[in-house]
Amino acid sequence: MPAVHSPVAELVRNYPIRSTNVIAHIRKATKGAIGLQNTHPFMRELWGPYWIFAHNGTLERLAPSLGNHYRPLGTTDSELAFCCILETMREAFPAGMPHIARLVDVLRRLTRELSRHGPFNYLLSNGDLLLAHCADRLSYVVRQAPFTTAHLLDEDVEVDFSAVTTPDDRVAVIATLPLTDNEPWTPLTSGELAVFRDGERVDLH
Repeated sequence: MPAVHSPVAELVRNYPIRSTNVIAHIRKATKGAIGLQNTHPFMRELWGPYWIFAHNGTLERLAPSLGNHYRPLGTTDSELAFCCILETMREAFPAGMPHIARLVDVLRRLTRELSRHGPFNYLLSNGDLLLAHCADRLSYVVRQAPFTTAHLLDEDVEVDFSAVTTPDDRVAVIATLPLTDNEPWTPLTSGELAVFRDGERVDLH
């Protein structure tokens, strides 16, 4: 299979980037002007850590009442929804980060309200947790030892993950649509809010 060669691939290969959670958002601009202030993912501080947010969909006539802590810098419905989420969580838990089940309970109720304005597929992370909400399309796969080769769905390219991982690694990949055709991707259902930590889905029951 052909190797992947691109300036971005070379940068990632040569620069020692390390993170437990990575959010990338490749989108066609549908709301707001094209500019850095409207570029996903968005980032804000809450309870100390920085939270990262990316949204796929369009929220029509969204005009939440915001407090004094979070205001959009750009003009997208996505950043406005993000500010609403952070403001609501800050008001609900002024003393700091709550237990994950309480956090998800508040976030789930708010997500239902925001979803009334349109499709609200999103990823939200504080560097420890990764939360994924499915409005209509979202799937995930968990990769762990023994790692194998993944074949891209839309390119005749394979990636051998056994060459770049250790037996202790575990990785969850979440995407709008499955990216590979030889792995067991799990689709989320409409309205489902999934939580991941350390590359594994968290059971909240």
